[in-house]
Amino acid sequence: MATKRSKATAPKPAYAKNTQLVNATGDQTQSLQDFYLADLEQFTREGVYSNTASKDFHLFYVGRDNVHEILKYVLSRTSVSLYLNMFGYDDDELNDIIMEKINDPAVTVMITLDQSQAGGVHEKALLEQDRNGDLANFNSHVVVGQSATHQISHTKGFVSDGKVGGEGSVNWSASGEGEFPDGAWQVTGVNTPPGPVVGGPGYKAQNNTQSIFTDPDTINRFQTELVAEHVIAQRQAAPQAPTQTAGKKAPASAGKKTDAVKTGKAAKRK
Repeated sequence: MATKRSKATAPKPAYAKNTQLVNATGDQTQSLQDFYLADLEQFTREGVYSNTASKDFHLFYVGRDNVHEILKYVLSRTSVSLYLNMFGYDDDELNDIIMEKINDPAVTVMITLDQSQAGGVHEKALLEQDRNGDLANFNSHVVVGQSATHQISHTKGFVSDGKVGGEGSVNWSASGEGEFPDGAWQVTGVNTPPGPVVGGPGYKAQNNTQSIFTDPDTINRFQTELVAEHVIAQRQAAPQAPTQTAGKKAPASAGKKTDAVKTGKAAKRK
């Protein structure tokens, strides 16, 4: 009697999702393909969401929740595409993550920044540093501009990998994100103490909110909007074709009388 041969099973990849690793830059085993909003509950003061919390939208609060670490967690796991428009762009650590994505040929990146903010002392120096690193690559992915009607570009949000979006009132700066000093915040969870009530001496936090969402319709619509805003800013930055000025002389042919006119005048004289 023939024995039944067991089906060969493919070996499982040596991969484990590590939610305790905040900045996953350089670790290709960590991505957003298996992301859940619950991955971010460790960054809330309580360390856990309510049992009535939404599965595809959560709102975080600067000064109460660790927004800087939330942004690092999501952005560093981007591996396919990143579309971002940020009004205030003053965070060195987040900029390092963005530049790592820009320099990765496997990731499609479109970054739009506001023209008025780009002239600020810190942001100007940060962007100059990025340009000096690789000007051609920077110019291929980053554009500085305004809205379609030449107002400020006030969007503050992103879509990563077509799966995770973020939007809110948070500018990327220490006080805008309410960045906790090193050691003042411990990554939390159900079995660990919650985050601090205050960030220690000298701590500053604006009243800001940061949403993270995963519902497909909002992701699709917001990504489309981010692309449109990027294209508008690109058109504004593109060199304009020279136009003829009012004081320019008309071409010589314009002032010459045509043979038809000359013939007509000659006929009248006859």
